[in-house]
Amino acid sequence: MNYLHNIGKYFLMIKEMFRKPTKWSVMKHLILKDIDDLIISSLGIVAFIAFFVGGVVTIQTALNITNPLIPKYLVGFATRQSIILEFAPTFISIIMAGKVGSFITSSIGTMRVTEQIDALEVMGINSLNYLVFPKVIALMLYPFAISIAIFLGIIGGMAACVYGGFTTLEDYITGVQLDFIPFHLSYAFIKTFVFAFLLATIPSFHGYYMKGGALEVGKASTTSFVWTSVMIILLNYILTQMLLS
Repeated sequence: MNYLHNIGKYFLMIKEMFRKPTKWSVMKHLILKDIDDLIISSLGIVAFIAFFVGGVVTIQTALNITNPLIPKYLVGFATRQSIILEFAPTFISIIMAGKVGSFITSSIGTMRVTEQIDALEVMGINSLNYLVFPKVIALMLYPFAISIAIFLGIIGGMAACVYGGFTTLEDYITGVQLDFIPFHLSYAFIKTFVFAFLLATIPSFHGYYMKGGALEVGKASTTSFVWTSVMIILLNYILTQMLLS
C-alpha cells in the first residue's frame, strides 16, 4: 500500500509541476543553471567512461572471435551494435542516476530540511514548478550527452582495435558501417528521452517529500538512486520489447 501511495504522490507531483508556472525571466536562469549543473558538468565522466568501455567491448569481442572463418570486420559491427543499442542509452543513464540523481535529491532535500521550500510556498511560489520543472527541461538536452557517448565509444573501440593489433582500421570501419539501420539510433534516443524524464523526476520526488534531518538527506539520495536505476532497467525492457520486436 505504501508503494501505491508513493506512486500516486509521484504522479500528483508531475501534475502540480505544470501548475502556476514561475515567471519566464526567473525560470530562464533556473534552466540555464540546471543545464550547467546536470549536463555540462557530466560530459567529462560520460566521455571518459564511453571511450574506455568502447575499447573494452572491442577487445572482448575480438578475443572471442577465434574462428579464422569469421571475418574480422564483425568486431566493428558488434561494437557499434552494443554501444548504440544498449551501452550508451542504458548504462550511461544508470551511472547518471548516481551522479545527477544524487545531486538533485540532495539539493532539494537540503532545501526541505532547511525549510527553504516552505519559504517558497509562503511567498506564493509553486515550489514544484520552481524546483523540478527546470530540471526536467535541462535534462531534455541529455540526448546530447548520449550522442557524445556513442561517438566516443566507437572511437574508443577503434583505438583499442588498431593499437591492440586485433584488426585493421579498414576492417573496423567496414564493420561499423555494415548493415546500419538508422532506426537503431532513433530507438536509442527515444529511450534516452524517457530515461531523462526519470532522472529528473524520481530524484526530485525523493528530495521534495523527504522527512527528517541531514542524515535522511543521504538516505533519500541512496533510495532515489536505487529506484531510478530499477525504473530505467524496467522501462528499458518494455521499450525494447515495444520498439524492436
